[in-house]
Amino acid sequence: MSVLLHISDTHFGTEEPRVVEALVTLAAQQRPDVVVLSGDITQRARPVQFRAAKAFADRLGARVLAVPGNHDIALFDLWARFTRPYARYAKAFGSDLEPVHASQDLLVIGVNTTRPWRFKNGEVSAAQIDRVATWLAGASAQQLRVVVVHQPAAVIRAEDRADQLRGHHAALRAWAAAGADLVLGGHIHLPYTLAQHGLARRLWVVQAGTAVSSRIRLEAPHSINILRWGESRGEQGRRGADAGKDCLIEQWDYARHEDAFVRKAVTSVEPERG
Repeated sequence: MSVLLHISDTHFGTEEPRVVEALVTLAAQQRPDVVVLSGDITQRARPVQFRAAKAFADRLGARVLAVPGNHDIALFDLWARFTRPYARYAKAFGSDLEPVHASQDLLVIGVNTTRPWRFKNGEVSAAQIDRVATWLAGASAQQLRVVVVHQPAAVIRAEDRADQLRGHHAALRAWAAAGADLVLGGHIHLPYTLAQHGLARRLWVVQAGTAVSSRIRLEAPHSINILRWGESRGEQGRRGADAGKDCLIEQWDYARHEDAFVRKAVTSVEPERG
């Protein structure tokens, strides 16, 4: 079984130290194969915030695949924003803004959906859609195929539509046809798993809440996701080499009375194969 830890919207600069330590402890207990940071890693893209974020990421005990969020581009330093928008991000997390992690069980593809000329909204271009589809088309049946964006590719509340990823319709159609299983995101600090129907094949949009920041919503505490891939299940629960595989999507919320992240909900999905 492979384990993916999905963290989003840490907003370093507004982090709560006790929650940070609880998340580091959880990572040590769960021992993920890869950690995904789906953007808004810092609050204002300041060097000190990136240093703190990188120090945190280095404590998680696994390879970190990160993509920038809109908060990871300088807001008030207009010269930096429009001439070297990702320089501070790259110093901490590397110059590859669209990294890929490939293993026997996992294919995780990062997409940079930020744009320096947009403060909040993100978009995905035709070229990015095609690049991701090419990667997906080359995946094996054994791999869980995961695309990582920042802004949500699908929303559950009308008030969040303004924050939805621009180009999401074309992206979801193309990525589903190419074999995507999950599209991970953040941005709106609201965790949920949402099946997408009416496509060439079904996929799921998986959103994480804010992991460690004080910028939580009233209805959503600090939250992260743990994905487990590799359990085989056949019809009526029979297991075997030829059975389909389940992906368990676990939502873990920070419980203040326990000073720890606790498993809040589990969604079991079976990606389509064949």
